[in-house]
Amino acid sequence: MFLQAVLRRPSLIGGVWPSSPALAARLASVIPGSGDPVVVELGAGSGAVSDGITARLGARGRYLGVELDEELAGHLRENYPRMEVLNANATELGKLLADRGIDAVDAVVSGLPWALIGVDGQREILGHVAEALHPHGVFTTFAYVHALGMDNARRFRRLLEATFDEVLLTRVVWANLPPAITYVCRRPR
Repeated sequence: MFLQAVLRRPSLIGGVWPSSPALAARLASVIPGSGDPVVVELGAGSGAVSDGITARLGARGRYLGVELDEELAGHLRENYPRMEVLNANATELGKLLADRGIDAVDAVVSGLPWALIGVDGQREILGHVAEALHPHGVFTTFAYVHALGMDNARRFRRLLEATFDEVLLTRVVWANLPPAITYVCRRPR
């Protein structure tokens, strides 16, 4: 499914391979371990990270997945019954949440291909994420290690730091193709 999406729309898929279970677990680890959290996954794709989120949530909380590609959204609907799949652009996050009566979310997990999104789009999406997060909420996303020194990656890191008071980088997830780090961001400015 993932490879078909890459071939169908290479300008919208940022990876060459789906995220590994190790990266999915790392991303999902920011989801509260108790209570009924509201979780949003941006760029849910073929469900590689969704597996980690589903495992972390179990039967708790509310889980929304935003996916732009219509075929991938259909795949998610069939395979992830707990996920409310929204076939939409992440730039519409504020409206998507408002339409569903959601005032705040506890965690936003992103698999979006940030390098393929222009600076204005990045700023718009992160603005919606910051507005949507509960005061103690968390945003997480990942970046490939080999690209961290590139101008786009450094610019994205500065944008994260301008949007959130705390931006932490995790250790490298070597069990991913390619190896990746995750950003854990808290306290929107």
